[in-house]
Amino acid sequence: MRAVIVGGGIAGPALGLALQRAGIEAVVLERRADPDPEEGSYFTISPNGLDALDTVGALDLARGIGFGSRMNAMYGARGRLLGRISLGAPLLDDLTGLTMKRSALAVLLEDEAERRGVDVRRGARVAEVSGGEDGVRAVLDDGTTVEGDVLVGADGVHSLVRRAIDPEAPSGRYVGLTNFGGITRNTPVARDLEPEAWHFVFGSGAFFGAHPTPAGDVVWFVNVPRGEIGRDERVSTTPEEWRQWLLELVRDDTGPAADLVADGELELAGDNTYDLPHVPAWSRDRMVLIGDAAHAPSPSSGQGASMALEDAVVLAMSLRDTADVPGALAAYEQERRDRVERIVAAGARSGSSKIPGPVGRRFQEAVLRLVFRHAVTEKSTAWMSGHRIPWDVPAR
Repeated sequence: MRAVIVGGGIAGPALGLALQRAGIEAVVLERRADPDPEEGSYFTISPNGLDALDTVGALDLARGIGFGSRMNAMYGARGRLLGRISLGAPLLDDLTGLTMKRSALAVLLEDEAERRGVDVRRGARVAEVSGGEDGVRAVLDDGTTVEGDVLVGADGVHSLVRRAIDPEAPSGRYVGLTNFGGITRNTPVARDLEPEAWHFVFGSGAFFGAHPTPAGDVVWFVNVPRGEIGRDERVSTTPEEWRQWLLELVRDDTGPAADLVADGELELAGDNTYDLPHVPAWSRDRMVLIGDAAHAPSPSSGQGASMALEDAVVLAMSLRDTADVPGALAAYEQERRDRVERIVAAGARSGSSKIPGPVGRRFQEAVLRLVFRHAVTEKSTAWMSGHRIPWDVPAR
């Protein structure tokens, strides 16, 4: 069997590694010719995602590009602690979460897949895909055709493969937040923040997050409630203009946000945030979706990459353990759909708490203190972070 994977990122090469372990040939088509591991901002992989990374043999490599995370601490705009939530039950070696650049993990997985013999083709921009009883094919924009037995869309929230499976498929839904990310190097603020923890502030004008690094830096992000940022605005606004605008949004909030933004450098600007709550058709004609192409959560869920890694493991197991491709794709969807749609819904609820506006902020803080004390706790979220997929147990 040969799988054609459209899309690099995290889901694509992770699936390539999982398929190789399952004894299935794979080719990964990555549109970027030279992916930059330093591009973009940071994110955290939770314990369930780390377990999936371990399954595909990449966890030890990921440790080398990330730093540990254990806790989320939430604060109000006036500095009041609203609650603390663990990232979940750690793995057997006491590792709970890893924070790193998303692009760094994507490049690491692509390089490792290629090192192990997976066919990774960079600069392969897919223009068209099709499938049927006799097999699948992807046509690149240079006219090259890549054929196989199953085609996997790991091509993100704006997926080409999703449209090929169902021309009426929904598009990503803008969640009302734009994302900015940066780093402040060698700052005394790093010593004031709790180590191995995200420090979140429900600010008066934006939602802010900061995490100290072992090197004495602080990585941070700002989620700003506003309309989508268009291409013209993105191109015409300089990084310094964005940074000054962000500084005005966080200046009046108690905490480290103003100092970190003022002294920091912007690494990600004007990134519109989308989710994808429900895709009616995940597969058709030997084509199937994984990761954000099937179920993009709001970043507020903290589960986007972990869900994609889980998908990769489950799809590889389904193809390994099911006699025919259509049956394998059905088994994969049956195993995954309820879980991932529940996570997307949870992320949407969490994301909405970032957009109450200044008038509702004081009331919101009182509500959030109760929520983090009684509703959103380590126990209540264990179904997300505590999920494990046993590789040696045959897929259902």
